[in-house]
Amino acid sequence: MKTLKLIAALILLISIQANSQNATPGITQEQKRQKHKISHGTATGKLTAREAKQLKADQRKIVAMKKVAKADGKVTKEERAVIRQEQKIANKRIHHEKHDKQQRK
Repeated sequence: MKTLKLIAALILLISIQANSQNATPGITQEQKRQKHKISHGTATGKLTAREAKQLKADQRKIVAMKKVAKADGKVTKEERAVIRQEQKIANKRIHHEKHDKQQRK
């Protein structure tokens, strides 16, 4: 009985560890914030349709990078850093596009 409990505990520990290496909660949360900013900018007229389309393409690129990073079962620190850098660039671009003086229709 002790052996069975020990094996179950080890399996649980291994699955938690494997999942934590593949998890990207901070990146996912930032993606949600950026998508919300784009939606809000479109709804309020601060973003043109063309700007929103371009910003959404940037988001798709980040999703693809995240998918590639997760493909081997482990997201390394380097992969996280690259994805975070792309998110920072996208965030600056969202801010710039929302605050430029372009004519909205």
